[in-house]
Amino acid sequence: MRQDSVTIERFYNGPLGAAAAGLLSRRIVDLWQNLSGLSLLGLGHAFPVVETFAEDAKRTVVSLNEDAGTLRWDAVGRGNSVVISPEARLPFADGVFDRAILLHSLEEAESPRALCRELWRVMAPEGRIVVAAANRRGLWARAEKTPFGHGRPWTIRQLTRLLGESLFQVTASTHALYMPPINLSIITGGADGWERAGRHVMPALGGVVLVEAVKRLYIEPGGGAVAPTLAAAKARKTAGIMPSKRADGTQPDARIEPDD
Repeated sequence: MRQDSVTIERFYNGPLGAAAAGLLSRRIVDLWQNLSGLSLLGLGHAFPVVETFAEDAKRTVVSLNEDAGTLRWDAVGRGNSVVISPEARLPFADGVFDRAILLHSLEEAESPRALCRELWRVMAPEGRIVVAAANRRGLWARAEKTPFGHGRPWTIRQLTRLLGESLFQVTASTHALYMPPINLSIITGGADGWERAGRHVMPALGGVVLVEAVKRLYIEPGGGAVAPTLAAAKARKTAGIMPSKRADGTQPDARIEPDD
């Protein structure tokens, strides 16, 4: 049974959810900086992260699954909107979005492959996506009082395979959300400290896997070379802290930590 939007929103309105949203948002901001002049799609319950970019993006749309119910979004306006649709039949023309964020989407998707191929259709050429999904190895996938404790958890390898089959090429991957899924002020108040410690002590055990990928028209079997967008990301004046690794498992840059 799919979680309803109201229940998920109630979690993010609390201290634990707010801390989790802040950590995830900062990791994506470090990667993408800002989205000025670009169009952004949020799939699943992406509000807590998408709102970070809503002011800068040319247009922001959140698509809720029809089984999750509707939800009011205060950021509606200024080109922003919320739509309700089947996950594998998005009500958009081909190639209209430059960026997309998936949060609480793939875990409960009826057909993850069909969802990814539909996402590929609506993404612009070289459009980039970030998938945030519960980590199969982490504590949050076992915390049923949070939205991450429902549905199908993932590993980075599984997401890389799924996205590759859907003609997306993975350009970066990491883990996030290392604080325990416990709603205590001593935990939520020290969320940044948990994150820093977790990345060094237990890098593969974060509660969420984050994977960035770029839309391709064709991908060589096995993953192929690094997408050009990774080189562009490394060339930024402020390098993102999102650890990454190439499709062949090699380390692309000494400043960027490889994912375990």
